[in-house]
Amino acid sequence: MLEPTHMLIATLTALALFSAIVHIRAEYRGPRYRVYVFKPLTMLFIILLAILLKRPGDSLYKYAIIAGLLCSFAGDIFLMLPSDKFIPGLVSFLIAHLFYITAFVPRTGVDFSYWPLAPFVLYGIVTFRILSPHLGKMRVPVVVYMLVILTMGWQAWERLVRTGQTGALLAAVGAVLFIVSDTSLAMNRFRSQFHNAQVLTLGTYFAAQWFIALSVQQGAAF
Repeated sequence: MLEPTHMLIATLTALALFSAIVHIRAEYRGPRYRVYVFKPLTMLFIILLAILLKRPGDSLYKYAIIAGLLCSFAGDIFLMLPSDKFIPGLVSFLIAHLFYITAFVPRTGVDFSYWPLAPFVLYGIVTFRILSPHLGKMRVPVVVYMLVILTMGWQAWERLVRTGQTGALLAAVGAVLFIVSDTSLAMNRFRSQFHNAQVLTLGTYFAAQWFIALSVQQGAAF
């Protein structure tokens, strides 16, 4: 028999998964109202998971993660509106990543080691070289956003290297998936559209947020 915490995780995960599938299907086949209903609903299940999980001894981490999820929720709303609200969406997600960085950085200050940093620097350089000719006036906002999200990913992996905790592993996986999701979104928006963009972008996005939310409970048995 599942323990109450595991039952909670399983229930909210199942609800979020169902909602995410309905949303992604609606992006391709409609009706459009399902996008407006199930995209925020998926994030609400994930936010609820982070709120209800207990975080022994480090309430700042939990509050920062919840704040990041709420900012992401706002970004989702902006990006799914019929009018183009890309900049407000970008700013919302940038603030979300700043909250995630706050959670991942140790209270003693930013961790710095070369081998966790190097892959993120290389990834950022390659991605920027691909996107740069297509960015136009969006070059500066996109570069700023890239620097912030890559810093978020780097600090998530620094935390894993430093602590080796299950929660740190969940957060690190979530951070990488978030970067993959945003890269897919940027490639589809600025370079060239591709049919599977919504599946890749949204699938990795919801998985990223789920992993990050679950990291609130360090001892999660996953």
